[in-house]
Amino acid sequence: MFQSGHEVLLIARGAHLEAIQRDGLRFITPNKDCRLEIPVVGHPRDADIGVGDIIVLCVKSQHTDDALRTLYDVAGDDVPVVCAQNGVSNEFAALRCFRRVYGMVVYLPAEHLQPGEVINSAEESAGMLDVGCYPNGIDIVVEELAAALTASGFSSLPDPAIMRLKYSKLLANLGNAVQAACDESSREIMRILREEALSCYEKAGIDCATAEETRQRLEDVSTDSVAGRERSGGSSWQSIQRGTGNIETDYLNGEIVQMGRRYGVATPGNSVIQRLGNRLASERLPVGSFALDNVMDMIETEPN
Repeated sequence: MFQSGHEVLLIARGAHLEAIQRDGLRFITPNKDCRLEIPVVGHPRDADIGVGDIIVLCVKSQHTDDALRTLYDVAGDDVPVVCAQNGVSNEFAALRCFRRVYGMVVYLPAEHLQPGEVINSAEESAGMLDVGCYPNGIDIVVEELAAALTASGFSSLPDPAIMRLKYSKLLANLGNAVQAACDESSREIMRILREEALSCYEKAGIDCATAEETRQRLEDVSTDSVAGRERSGGSSWQSIQRGTGNIETDYLNGEIVQMGRRYGVATPGNSVIQRLGNRLASERLPVGSFALDNVMDMIETEPN
């Protein structure tokens, strides 16, 4: 969006903030490697948030509550907040502080492993960022934001039922901590995690986009190799690789565990993966600390 002429201000933290302030943001794609002099501040109080501004919340879900409270203290309750995040609990949390809340589903093949550097391996479209009002509907903010994103190279559609897509994305994200724990994926473990989640959805009466609907929506999003860079793992893998000391698993697998406890659905697979993800983060274990066979044994012996 910055490269397309939109007014963009970043709010960053720690070494990432320092690197962007010092050197600009290094942005790498299959066909470019550039440094962008994007304005950046370290706190919302320095952002001069006013009428006409839109907050796109991109923090991991475990940081949402702190971010929302800080934004509310600075900007009040009328600024539009778009939850461009994995999981399905951020929008509900945002309603406690803000009157205008929006959901955004993110399918973006990007990685952030070094301060001041972002790699996007998308080929034609930069990624899919559909957006809609929460809990449902479309308004002028949705329409203008989707149009601006599309003009900037993303695939973005207004969606009046955006949470259907976000619940579908959650199914895919259930394997994030598996990849971080084992440094590889497992079709069988993913099957278990998805089936538990779908059973919870059915009990809870949650409408979820089908796999075919999601595949069709992602037809124009493809990836390519970035010269000199090997594609790494997903967002949870990157959190462990960076040694952040925290991980999003409580809001991915933990979301299914919570739902299962509420509606009486057994979720042994998601319970095990939630625990392993949190162990990786709290004990600062490296990526790939667990073998897939051992993880499957844990799931099979987990009490229902």
